[in-house]
Amino acid sequence: MGVKLKELVRSKEVDLEDLAGKTIAVDAFNAMYQFLAKIRQPDGTPLMTSWGEITSVHSGVFYRTANLLEKGIIPVYVFDGEKPEFKMETVMERLKVREEAERKWLESLEAGDLEEARKYAQAALNLTDEMVEDAKKILELMGVPVVQAPSEGEAQAAYMCKRGDVWAVGSQDYDSLMFGSPRLVRNLTITGKRKLPGKPVYVEVRPEIIELNQVLKELGITREQLVVLGILVGTDYNPGGVKGIGPKRALEIVKKYRDDPLKVFSRVEWEFNIDPVRIFEFFMSPPVTEEYSVKLKKPKSDELIDFMVRGHEFSRSRVEKVVKQVEEAYKRLSAGSLEAWF
Repeated sequence: MGVKLKELVRSKEVDLEDLAGKTIAVDAFNAMYQFLAKIRQPDGTPLMTSWGEITSVHSGVFYRTANLLEKGIIPVYVFDGEKPEFKMETVMERLKVREEAERKWLESLEAGDLEEARKYAQAALNLTDEMVEDAKKILELMGVPVVQAPSEGEAQAAYMCKRGDVWAVGSQDYDSLMFGSPRLVRNLTITGKRKLPGKPVYVEVRPEIIELNQVLKELGITREQLVVLGILVGTDYNPGGVKGIGPKRALEIVKKYRDDPLKVFSRVEWEFNIDPVRIFEFFMSPPVTEEYSVKLKKPKSDELIDFMVRGHEFSRSRVEKVVKQVEEAYKRLSAGSLEAWF
């Protein structure tokens, strides 16, 4: 879900080519859920092998990562670790939502309503441990850096960006800004044409860059106040936020308590089991690791082809073509010259 800051945040649209030469920490789970939701058959059925293994995530990780490399972008996929214990209630609620979506998906299929079926199918499936491990394997064979976070992937990605090891965090959610990332890139792995829900209309999706300093300056608040604001409107740890408080109202409230941002929590009707100060402290100082690498490695082409074709029934001709593109991208990126991309 992520924190709902879109209404308050201004972004700058760019093309993927504008990001050539950049290293970007990608929130892996965020990207994989996008692949699982979007890469499907017309009736919402995910891509599958002949034995029923779901391969929508495999497809997204392989082809879209290759596209980023071809554009001169080095993605560093950051995977979630152990969830904070106060997130477990949210996790259980999401499982219930997915179970209900699966029920409605199957009912829509039986009724022959493909539009409804696809809508519910996008929310019906969950990432499995097998999908996650296969995604890591594909990235390893492609030579793409993988980072295992001790806790939230976006927190780790934000830390890497603050240290200057990556240029930005790539995610659909705004949480990385609350974790202190200087820069966020949205739509990195879902560029192209996208169908609007419930309408026969397609729109062009382009990457969007959001600068934290610009956000804070335009809103007239500090990062601490931004975190409090985010908690008021709702985070993964208190979904839905405080009743009756939207983004604009939350901005007004945090500005009232400029000298002591945490005082806000004693002035609102808090209905969640978790102490809001704990959520605040988690955003300000989350568990992270310094043991990671953002270095691109030479792809293991033969193993990669075998894993995708024999292991998961992808088209050999298409996989071999993309692997050649990955090899060429590695050579250019390893040369370290931006001129090679223009």
